[in-house]
Amino acid sequence: MTHYEDPNRDRLKQHFAQRVIHQARHILEIWQRLQRSEWNASDMAELTTASQRLRQYAERFEQPTHAQLAVALEQCLQAVGANRGRLNSPLISQLNSLMQRLARTGLRQDDAPDSATLPLLRKPIYLALQDAERSDRLARQLEFFGFTALPLTSEAAFRRAMAQRHPTAIVMEVDFGGRQRGLHLAAELQQGLEQPLPVMFFSEHEADTETRLAAVRAGARDFFSGSLDAAVLLDRLDDLTRLCQQEPYKVLIVDDSRAQATMTERMLNSAGIITRSLTDPIRAMAELGEFQPDLIILDMYMPECLGTELAKVIRHHERYVGVPIIYLSAEGDLDKQLEAMSEGGDDFLTKPIKPRHLIATVRNRASRARNLKARMVRDSLTGLYNHTHILQLLEDAHLRARRDQQPLSFAMLDLDHFKQVNDRYGHPMGDRVIKSLALFLKQRLRKSDHIGRYGGEEFAVVLPDTDAATAAKVLDDIRRRFAEIHFPAQPQDLTCSFSCGIAQLHGKQQAKALASDADQALYRAKHAGRYRVMVFTCEVRPMAELEMLG
Repeated sequence: MTHYEDPNRDRLKQHFAQRVIHQARHILEIWQRLQRSEWNASDMAELTTASQRLRQYAERFEQPTHAQLAVALEQCLQAVGANRGRLNSPLISQLNSLMQRLARTGLRQDDAPDSATLPLLRKPIYLALQDAERSDRLARQLEFFGFTALPLTSEAAFRRAMAQRHPTAIVMEVDFGGRQRGLHLAAELQQGLEQPLPVMFFSEHEADTETRLAAVRAGARDFFSGSLDAAVLLDRLDDLTRLCQQEPYKVLIVDDSRAQATMTERMLNSAGIITRSLTDPIRAMAELGEFQPDLIILDMYMPECLGTELAKVIRHHERYVGVPIIYLSAEGDLDKQLEAMSEGGDDFLTKPIKPRHLIATVRNRASRARNLKARMVRDSLTGLYNHTHILQLLEDAHLRARRDQQPLSFAMLDLDHFKQVNDRYGHPMGDRVIKSLALFLKQRLRKSDHIGRYGGEEFAVVLPDTDAATAAKVLDDIRRRFAEIHFPAQPQDLTCSFSCGIAQLHGKQQAKALASDADQALYRAKHAGRYRVMVFTCEVRPMAELEMLG
C-alpha cells in the first residue's frame, strides 16, 4: 500500500493549533489582570484550570513548546499551593518568566518565513481613516511588522466589523464619517464594555483642548495631529498589544524588624510585586546595585541609622536620585513626617497600614518613576536606550556574567550608506528608517536583551546568557529580514541594510574592552563590503566563514 500525505491534515492541524494559541492568550490575559489586583484562591484556581487546558490542547494537537510551558506553569502553581496559596518573590519571578516565554510562542520565531502555521498572538487592528490610500499604506506597513490591520472606509463598514469581532486597538480619524463623527463613534462603542478598547485618534489639523478632551473621554490612548507617522504608530501599537510587556515592580524594604519586613513583603507579594528585605541598613547600597529596585521602603528609626540618614546617602548617588523612597513608620507626628519627606523622601505611610493602601501607593509611585526613567534613559527618536544607559546596562550585564559564569555577547550595528539616504530622500526618511530598524530589533530580540541607539545610525545590543555564535545567527536573520522592507519613496521604493559586529566576553575582560572588540568587528564588516555580520576573533572573520554557524 502506498503512503501519501493528506493535504487536509496540515490544514486541520493548523486549525486546531490556533486553539492552543487562543488558550495561551487566555492565560496571559489572566496574568495581566492579576498584575492590577491582588492574588486570591479563585485567581489561582482559574490560572491552574487554564494551564491544565493548555497542556491538554498542546499534547493533543502536537504543540510541544506549549505543552512544556504548560507543565512548568502547573508545577509553579503547585509550588504556590505548597506555600499555603501565597505568592513570594521567587515564585512571582518564575511565573513572570514563564508568561514571557508563553507570549513569545505566538510569534513562531523558529518557523521559516514561508511556514507561519500559527497566527500572531494578537487580534486585528482597525484603521478608520478618511483617506483610503493612507489607510491601505499603513495596513501594509503594519502587516510587515507582524500586525493584522483592517482598513475600514465607512461608518457602516466599521460597525459591521465591530459586530463581528472586537479589535485589539483602533486608529480613528477625528472626522471619520463627518465632522468630529469619529469622536462620537468611538464614545458610542465604548458604552457597555467591561474593558474600554484602546483608541488612537488622528487629526490632519492641530486639535483644540475641547477636541482632545472629547478624545480622552472616548478612550484615547494617544492623539496624533498633522501627520500619521507609521514608525511612531508602530511603536505605540507594539506597546499596546504586546502581552506581558511589563516586568513586575521590584521593591527594596529596609526595616530592622524582621517581622515587619516579612509582613510588608507578604502584602506586596500578594499583588505580584517582587520584594527583597534588609534588616541591616548598612548593606542597602550594595543591595541597590544588585537588585535595581523600582522603589524603596524605609523604616524611620533603626539602631544603625535613621531612615532619613539612609535616604540622604542614597540620594548622593546620581543613579538613584529618581528612585522613589517611601517611609513606613509608626511615627505619628506630622511635623516629623514632613521633615522626613524633605530629606529625600517621596511619601510617608503610617503603621499599621491596610494592604490596599500600601499596594496602591507603591504601584502609583513605581509606575511614575518607571515612566520618568524611561524618558531620561531613552533616545527620543527611537524609544531605545540612549548611549550612556546602554553602556551602563552592558556594565551591569558584565558583572552578572562574571559572577554567574554565563556567556555574554555585545553587538554593534550600523546602517549601510545611510548618508546617501539622508542626502537623496531627506532627513524625515532617514528618521523613518532608523525608527523602523529600532522596532524591528525590539520585536525580534528577547525581552532580556538590551537595545540602544549608540548614536546617529548606529545601534548596540547587550545579549546576556548568549554566546557569539548564537548572537550571530539571530542578528544575521534580522539583517536579512530587514533588507526585505520596502520604504515608499519616489521615484522608487527604498530598501536599506545594516552591518554588524559581535564580541563575546572572555576571561577577565572589562566591559569597555568588550565594546571595543564589537566595534572593531563592525569596522571590519563595513570595510569587507557591508551587509554582513562579523564575530570578533583574532582575525575577525566573516560569519559565513565560521563553520560552527553553518
